[in-house]
Amino acid sequence: MQISGLDVIVWLLVGAVIGWLASQIMAKGGFGIQGDIMVGVGGAAVAGLLFPALNIFLGGQQAPLLGHIVNAALGAVIGTFVGRLVFKPTQ
Repeated sequence: MQISGLDVIVWLLVGAVIGWLASQIMAKGGFGIQGDIMVGVGGAAVAGLLFPALNIFLGGQQAPLLGHIVNAALGAVIGTFVGRLVFKPTQ
């Protein structure tokens, strides 16, 4: 598995956007806007590394950039959801 700088940038951007959206949509019980963005970026990075290692290509192997975007978005959503379940943020 080859990771390029573009892949990392995609993970950061998509994770930040999903984290921000989570803070806007789920206003109560969040980590604040900065915390939600950080959790989203972390989830996106984990999914960006983990899914290809497990041979999970959600965007298809023919469109690798789309695959990275889909993986990062799914990872950010899962990360935000799990983070809110585990850490019980206050707000």
